[in-house]
Amino acid sequence: MISLIIADDHPLFRSALSSALRAEMKGISIEEAYDLDSTLRCLRQMEDVDLLLLDLNMPGSGDLFGLIRIRTDFPDIPVAVISGSDDVSMVAKVIEAGALGFIPKTSEPVLYSNAINAILAGDIWLPDYLESELQDQPKPDLSMQHRVAELTPQQYKVLCYLHEGLLNKQIAYELSISEATVKAHITAIFRKLEINNRTQAVLVASDLKLQIGHP
Repeated sequence: MISLIIADDHPLFRSALSSALRAEMKGISIEEAYDLDSTLRCLRQMEDVDLLLLDLNMPGSGDLFGLIRIRTDFPDIPVAVISGSDDVSMVAKVIEAGALGFIPKTSEPVLYSNAINAILAGDIWLPDYLESELQDQPKPDLSMQHRVAELTPQQYKVLCYLHEGLLNKQIAYELSISEATVKAHITAIFRKLEINNRTQAVLVASDLKLQIGHP
């Protein structure tokens, strides 16, 4: 029995892909998640996960934040990214961040099946047309993404609220904490991200498309 998680915020896509994979692959168990938080819950609760199919653009995932957080927290669980965009620079970042495959969402079910079987056999899987293009890509610098992934969940939320333009007292209200605690979180964020002020924090959150996940 192959155990999969499909993590995508579009229920129709999840349902269609689940049905297609069950028809294409015998003896397969599929769980579904809709944002980063529900994906992390699935990973914690399930005893054996053979592969996570992860959409990069779910709520809470940001640019690569979700992928890096999952690879950090669950290093033994293989991850393949599924995406509606096959921009080669993004694919390069995805593989550098630890994904074992990149599957365009528009792929036929047999291609998903081939990719899943290849990854479970220990290979990195990419569409043929991307493999040659990827060889010409410079190695991406993911240092800031890794720093962001080291933030605690509360610090991550504070960073997102800074990006939304909230004042310290507004952040304190949203998180039900004191302003002093907000200030402590901001100080820790600056230290971990190696930045000096709120403007730089906002730029980091904007560049990495960080957001708080919502069901």
